[in-house]
Amino acid sequence: MGELISAIGSVGPAIILVLVFLASTIKRFLEYERGVIFRLGRLLPTPRGPGITFVIPLIEQMVKVDMRTITMDIPPQDVITKDNVSVKVNAVLYFRVVDPNKAIVQVENYLFATSQLAQTTLRSVCGQGELDDLLSERDKINSRLQEIIDTHTGPWGIKVSLVEIKHIDLPQEMQRALAKQAEAERERRAKIINAEGEFQAAQRLADASAIIEQHPVALQLRYLQTLSEIATENNSTTLFPVPIDLLAPFFAPKKTS
Repeated sequence: MGELISAIGSVGPAIILVLVFLASTIKRFLEYERGVIFRLGRLLPTPRGPGITFVIPLIEQMVKVDMRTITMDIPPQDVITKDNVSVKVNAVLYFRVVDPNKAIVQVENYLFATSQLAQTTLRSVCGQGELDDLLSERDKINSRLQEIIDTHTGPWGIKVSLVEIKHIDLPQEMQRALAKQAEAERERRAKIINAEGEFQAAQRLADASAIIEQHPVALQLRYLQTLSEIATENNSTTLFPVPIDLLAPFFAPKKTS
């Protein structure tokens, strides 16, 4: 019995080492994870995962890659527009890894590289236009940014799905200038609308005067209508001038047949 216990005691550490070795070979990948495998330094063509896979210690080396869409904030960049206005622009970048092997092999750190590329592209594209274009044509600028960044990250196995400018920080003096410009534009529109109303009113008055000129009795009826409205609304005595032409039909001689 003592010899058996001694034998088991001597084999026990070896069994534990074997179990540890086997456990280290088992790797688990979630649905959105892939494993880039290097065997003796050489890249295997097919990434592994999701699920359970085996990696041979000392022979194979594994690098996990997240395949989900990554949201990256582009910090504010100092931009000088084409019309020499200094502004700060920040944006947000959405991208994901579509080829894990390229993302690991073609670039040292694809997250850092994509961030630096996005910052330089943001400064370059925003600096090519004037301030008015930067404020009014964000969709066009976003599309241009997405196209340029995606072209450069394609060889890295990265797909850029969306780039959105978040905020444009203007200097205080430029904000005041834009506020004055907007106020002047509103005043201009108000004056145009007022002038258009006066023009239409003048046209209506001209049409009414032409009708009254052809039918003088219409003016007399209008006087009578005004008297009726005054009598209805006011109880006090009101002096209202009555033109002689209003009474002329009553004094005109009757025509004999």
